[in-house]
Amino acid sequence: MTQTLATEVVERALGDRTRANRDFFEAEAERLARVCHRMAERFARGGRLIALGASPQARSDARHVAVEFVHPVIVGKRALPAIGLAGEGGDLAPQLGLVARPEDVAIAVGAEGPDAQTAAALRLAGERGCLTVAMAPAGTDWDFALPGDDPFVRQEVAETLYHVLWELVHVFFEHRGLLAGRDAGPSHRAGGSAFLYPFLAESESDLEAVVDDVRRSVLMKADEIGRLRAQTLTDNRDVLVEAAAALRARLDAGGTLLALGNGGSATDAMDAVADLRAAPQGWPARRAIDLTEDAAILTAIANDVGVEAVFARQVIAYGRTGDALLALSTSGGSANVVAALAEGRRRGLRTIAMVGYDGGRIAAEGLADHVVVTRSEHVPRIQEAQASAWHVLRELIEDPAA
Repeated sequence: MTQTLATEVVERALGDRTRANRDFFEAEAERLARVCHRMAERFARGGRLIALGASPQARSDARHVAVEFVHPVIVGKRALPAIGLAGEGGDLAPQLGLVARPEDVAIAVGAEGPDAQTAAALRLAGERGCLTVAMAPAGTDWDFALPGDDPFVRQEVAETLYHVLWELVHVFFEHRGLLAGRDAGPSHRAGGSAFLYPFLAESESDLEAVVDDVRRSVLMKADEIGRLRAQTLTDNRDVLVEAAAALRARLDAGGTLLALGNGGSATDAMDAVADLRAAPQGWPARRAIDLTEDAAILTAIANDVGVEAVFARQVIAYGRTGDALLALSTSGGSANVVAALAEGRRRGLRTIAMVGYDGGRIAAEGLADHVVVTRSEHVPRIQEAQASAWHVLRELIEDPAA
């Protein structure tokens, strides 16, 4: 692909994402604030969030939602109960039927919209008394129609949406006096969220004022990801083009991509593999293995050898010359990611890393052949920008001009 064509692909991709992000969050900021309030009421009554995803891509989003709520990465945020129900467990409605309680929240996370089994699960959740949310017109309590026709752009907006819900539900949860059916008396302070949202008033009686503050925070976060996405795609344009060409050559020759990451980045690795095996655009299926997928392998290695070896041991088992390795890390320095990259190089794999902050050890020490740096210290925004970078890379692999 010529430099001019590559520039056009990346600029078009960035423009599409900028418009979709801006238009969606400007239109939905207030409704997002209000659904955060409703979700907080459910959590205050002991409810849980149940994320539903049937397709391979939606499965990764369901897992991402669960890990963000259960294991918050921002200091001061409390863990909130969440469960991810995905297609590998069978039809979603029977799965939900075994766990759903009236105080729960059920959210369909697939950017493609609820399929038949997800819709059935949402109906059952509603019948059980759950608060229901969907990222498409589905007749739930809170429908959010994602913008545009590009499934990658829609998925990226969906990821920002559920990250925003996770970040901002805490504001209402800390303002206990605003929560109907709360399990404790009101707290007249913003608690652990105060340092993130200093504009919040002390009053517990003015719901509309807090809703407006949260609405403005939604817009601030949407603007933040817009700017970070522009930085990631613009600064790393040449890296993405080179990585796509190298990966395409290996895949065309019968090679396999191994993908890995920890926590939310593990779900991004799931998504990368899903996009290669079964791209929603109908592109040819490509060989890919998700090194985060097998809980038995992960826990066996972690227990018997150590967490630092959970990915490197799998690279030894699966990797061969002619393959490639995609490592996703918000810090750029996770020990098990670094070990896997080193093992990949020893075995002749082409290595690609997507990292946050200043790039960490991986960028500083040149531990991957292609390093995409998203310059932020805010983990949710890093992951959202990395999703854009991966999706653009995936498109470049199949571009007929490549």
